[in-house]
Amino acid sequence: MTVAIQKMTLAEFLAYDDGTDNLYELENGELISMPAESDINQRIASFLFAFLLGLGIPSYRLRIGIEVAVSGSRVSVRIPDLVVLSEELATEMDGATRSIVLMDMPPPLLVVEVVSPNQEKRDYRYKRSEYAARGIAEYWIVDPIQSRVTILEWVDGFYEEKVYVEDNKIESTILANLDLSVDRVLQAR
Repeated sequence: MTVAIQKMTLAEFLAYDDGTDNLYELENGELISMPAESDINQRIASFLFAFLLGLGIPSYRLRIGIEVAVSGSRVSVRIPDLVVLSEELATEMDGATRSIVLMDMPPPLLVVEVVSPNQEKRDYRYKRSEYAARGIAEYWIVDPIQSRVTILEWVDGFYEEKVYVEDNKIESTILANLDLSVDRVLQAR
């Protein structure tokens, strides 16, 4: 749901405080109220966080709830379900007063979005182009509604897409030796 009638700049968004605990994204200058995450979305994001820890990715390079500034027709700020930072970006974020990856910072290595009902277009279309323009090396779309995981690998400014279903093993250029099936992700166990 769009909140502000007038378009906001990034600076206005960063300073915005409506006195509530509501979570917002900035979409092409429009303040969008984010609904609470469903239980399955939280379980999937938590499972992947724990799984990536088990792969040896240090916790300081994993984020849930981090904001990522991206380009649209105006600057937008997205809140992916899970983000893997590069060592360089994690170092740059160290001690930050707000958990946001600004446009002048290196991009995250990997962004994961778990599709929510009625949000398919945002995750499959809009965020895809925004994350590609931001140069994010890999974008995962985990879709419990369609029972699939789409891996988008950034190659020469565009995403190349691979779709995985059921017991397919997910392949990642960012995460070597990944032993993870779609079924396991969607069951979040």
